[in-house]
Amino acid sequence: MSSLDTGSSSHETRGSPEPPKALVDALLRLLVPLVRLLLSHGVTHPFLGSLLKRVYVDVAEREFALEDRRQTISRLSLLTGIHRKDVKRLLEERSEVSAVPRSVSLGAQLVSRWLGLAEFQEGSDPRRLPRLATADGSPSFESLVESVSKDIRPRAILDEWFRLGVVQLDNEDRVCLNERAFVPEKGFDEKAHNLGRSLRDHMAAAGRNLVGREAPLLERIVYYDDLSVASVEELSELSRSLGADALETVNRHALALQDRDASGDDTSRRMSFGVYFYEEADGGSAEDDSEETGDADA
Repeated sequence: MSSLDTGSSSHETRGSPEPPKALVDALLRLLVPLVRLLLSHGVTHPFLGSLLKRVYVDVAEREFALEDRRQTISRLSLLTGIHRKDVKRLLEERSEVSAVPRSVSLGAQLVSRWLGLAEFQEGSDPRRLPRLATADGSPSFESLVESVSKDIRPRAILDEWFRLGVVQLDNEDRVCLNERAFVPEKGFDEKAHNLGRSLRDHMAAAGRNLVGREAPLLERIVYYDDLSVASVEELSELSRSLGADALETVNRHALALQDRDASGDDTSRRMSFGVYFYEEADGGSAEDDSEETGDADA
């Protein structure tokens, strides 16, 4: 295969095996939308390079240690191709990723309960909840918030959700969920957090399946091209509806299992399940290639 200009010093590349061409091709394809996003927000190549060094060292130290052997700076340098002095500096300067925005962690819990508990449902749709607690004790937005946390005022949550575009009030002062999920329409920090969380898990699932050392995880996609605008819009609506149904079904079951597991000893596992839809003009991006489409990878 043709070599790539990595910008690395001879120290960083000497003796390193050349990665499989298929993996390099996949990286080039998936990096295009990432770089597009980074450029649109002024993230330069040097800045990304510094982040990658930090992540390389962190992952190598945590996940590529030899059994019963202390992880050394020299081995981390060999694994990552990063100079020893940079490895040492990065280990000393290690910092944690910022905490999940409070509006995201609490918001996701609230919407999960809104969509997952029968008392907050009306048929197959989320119930329009009276903003204030009711005299007869029937479900309200206040009771929803208090079912998760009594340390924060429901009005504060409501104001924040108005800002993010998550809910709206109808003419009867009932709180209506705009989407059947916690999907902020506004709020850059919240949307950026969701980006990192969802793509991290998708990439982790795809990477695990490619390595092939463990049982494969669910990771499927339907590809089609040669479609009209009207057909894509129809498929978008179908995907949105079916996707919401699948997510809500898994959410209800997960919520029930989480309540059941609360009394158990081992609750150390987490999971995620996601759905997405994407469309663009044929040949509309640099990652397009000649792969066959019009099939379901299922």
